[in-house]
Amino acid sequence: MPNIGPIALPRPFCQAGLAGYSDRAMRQVARGRGCPYAVTEALLDIILLHGGKGLRRGIDIDALDHPVAGQIMGSDPAEMAQAAGILATAGYDAIDLNFACPVKKIQSKLRGGNLLNDPDRAIAIVQRVRDILPPAMPLTLSMRRSYDDTTAAADAFDRIIDAAWNAGCAAVRVHARTVQQKYQGRAVWPFLKAIKQRYPYRTILGSGDVFTAADAVAMLEQTGVDIVWIARGAIGNPWIFRDAARLLDNPAIALDPPTIAEQRQALAEHFAIAIKIHGESLAGRRMRKIGIKYSRFHPQRSVVKEAFINVQTLRDWQAVLNRWYAEDLPGVWPDPRDADEVNDNDTADADCARAAGGTCLETIP
Repeated sequence: MPNIGPIALPRPFCQAGLAGYSDRAMRQVARGRGCPYAVTEALLDIILLHGGKGLRRGIDIDALDHPVAGQIMGSDPAEMAQAAGILATAGYDAIDLNFACPVKKIQSKLRGGNLLNDPDRAIAIVQRVRDILPPAMPLTLSMRRSYDDTTAAADAFDRIIDAAWNAGCAAVRVHARTVQQKYQGRAVWPFLKAIKQRYPYRTILGSGDVFTAADAVAMLEQTGVDIVWIARGAIGNPWIFRDAARLLDNPAIALDPPTIAEQRQALAEHFAIAIKIHGESLAGRRMRKIGIKYSRFHPQRSVVKEAFINVQTLRDWQAVLNRWYAEDLPGVWPDPRDADEVNDNDTADADCARAAGGTCLETIP
């Protein structure tokens, strides 16, 4: 049974933090389908420090949303520490530091993955945050395998990860691409295997190119990581956790896609929770792009996707469900590549932006 500090997970899977997607609604829908641990989308330290009532609603968690890690991103050690303290007080079970995000908007602000190019600052952040948290509260770190493929970048990675262990971090998540790669090319899973072999008694979460339940199990088998961090593969597919657990128990099992009835139940639940968190107007904007992802499992994917793009209200959402999810039919397995939608010119990501009024997968201020 893997663990993150004192948090024992019944299954070696985690729902990643995904900007614009992984709010409490997405987390709770996934938990009801086998997700044992989840991380928030990256929260900017300055917004946590200076945000208003809307922020407070956004970071609220309830009894069903545990265990959960609050992920923070920033560049100033003192401000990151204060932000971590806010989430600790709000009831989060762990804090995750985002040193992995490759989005262009953060590169000039020394946030996210850019910190891998500034190991002194990164290490100072880890130490200040660890110092402010309660001793028993796990601190974890999200990294990429390096900033780029230079020797200097590899050395910086080694400095940071060693400092994280020395500071008392409970786990480290490693995405098997460089920051400069963003999401281009294949993730280097052998790097994850090497990291786990280097730190056999530490908790390592592996990340990169996990789009299906079979991918999740394959990462465990091929790399030996303790926990698989499921990111894009979980958007619109909360069943991935259930299916990965089934495959782990019985590799020969034939998995069936979620039926139309199962899809409808998840869609209705997701929107209902989103309304409680965000209100109907914002929930409608967020759920359009999420509906697109769910539509991948529908036999009439193209027309259902277009129907979700036009959703603005709960009534619109309900109309889509009544029109396309009324009859319980078998679902379909989508092309696994449909989940790989972060590339700048990808059509699926453009559909998400259109649905969200211009918001894409990794919109970070």
